[in-house]
Amino acid sequence: MKNIHARTDSSKNSYTSSTHSPDSKSPKSSSLWSGLLGSVFDSQKKETSSKSHGWTAAVKRVMNGGSMRRIQERVLGYKTNVSNSLSDIWLLGVCYKICLQDPSQEPIHSTGYAAFSQDFSSRILMTYRKGFVAIGDSKYTSDVNWGCMLRSSQMLVAQALVVHKLGRSWRKQLQQPYDKEYIEILQMFGDSNDSCFSIHNLLQSGELYALAPGSWVGPYAMSRTWETLARKKIDENTLEDKLSSFPMAVYVVSGDEDGERGGAPVVCIQDALTQCREFSRGQSDWSPLLLLVPLVLGLDIVNPSRYLPLLAATFTFPQSLGILGGRPGASTYIIGVQDDKAFYLDPHEVQQAVNISKDNLEADTSSYHCNVVRQIPLESIDPSLAIGFYCRDKDDFEDFCSRASELAVESNGAPLFTVTQTRHLARPSGASRAGEEDGEADSFDGVDDAEGSAQDDWQLL
Repeated sequence: MKNIHARTDSSKNSYTSSTHSPDSKSPKSSSLWSGLLGSVFDSQKKETSSKSHGWTAAVKRVMNGGSMRRIQERVLGYKTNVSNSLSDIWLLGVCYKICLQDPSQEPIHSTGYAAFSQDFSSRILMTYRKGFVAIGDSKYTSDVNWGCMLRSSQMLVAQALVVHKLGRSWRKQLQQPYDKEYIEILQMFGDSNDSCFSIHNLLQSGELYALAPGSWVGPYAMSRTWETLARKKIDENTLEDKLSSFPMAVYVVSGDEDGERGGAPVVCIQDALTQCREFSRGQSDWSPLLLLVPLVLGLDIVNPSRYLPLLAATFTFPQSLGILGGRPGASTYIIGVQDDKAFYLDPHEVQQAVNISKDNLEADTSSYHCNVVRQIPLESIDPSLAIGFYCRDKDDFEDFCSRASELAVESNGAPLFTVTQTRHLARPSGASRAGEEDGEADSFDGVDDAEGSAQDDWQLL
């Protein structure tokens, strides 16, 4: 990993800002449950004549409030306190060095941590919302308890748009009026049919992949849904309108033509070029590119020695957009790593639906950001996940391919994904390729082919 780390421009990694310390440690489980149950019983003192109704209301308040988040953090292992580690923090391709000016100084009070905290809190947060217009023909006006994967994916795509429109060094302004491009990005993710990347439009685009209101969805189906939505925008809009709404092609990387068989996913350079040409309607050989790499790295857990170092290394890529992942049934947006811990944004907070006008540069955007740094052990993440990358131009894509190939070489035969120049598709029944001898197998002209013994760990995507 040394070569990959060394290639990152350290001059881009020195951002400073004042910040608040993370929340103090959570109370013990017994105190948590006592406080939770106490609040429920207190709510019943004045409602003895309608006991059944009172309990229902109390439970709803618990489910939709901060208590449920605290239960999740205690039971699932999510934490809000940050360790005293002095190791580097990698956040979406940017390295923050924790250097202490005084031996008695705590890491969270260092300049490096302050810069990391400002970067973390500037990332766009998407959470459960309630009170929006019903989705399609359903009666759902909230995505509470089922929409976490959709919200996690919205965060990843929002980060791609931020990098594209504002640059990776962008930080949220402390005072209004805000950047016009920032407000326009938030408007795209409003909870209505009028917002192009709303939960409403995502569910409609994902019908082929069994997306439906009230149902959970996996990373592979979510990735394909974004690809479908992007293609829909290409077909519906003029080139000018398309560039103002979703200004990049989407390439879902899979192990074969349709992603239904196992094997490490293959980034095919020719496929990426095809996606870019289709996006630009033949007017250009290249366009900005969003790559989504769905992975299943085991049945129940991720192999810690085989895959976790590789997953952590992807955060050193300048093109990094993070990971859609988390615990089973609880998707989060993982955006950084330090040692064996991952930092994430959590979509499981319930907030009122907000639709921001793209012309309102003084809108209240506080519900789209989080100042609380949360972490989870890398080894506890669900093996079903998706990694995202954004390549601004062809040079950026070539740099990504180079880094990915180096990472595959260092994987000891168990890469997350590989890179190839061209893909030889299976010929139609009864046809043959010119110059091909009988019995020759389909193959890849590979930049790297390091799958090896990893095949037994790969499951159907």
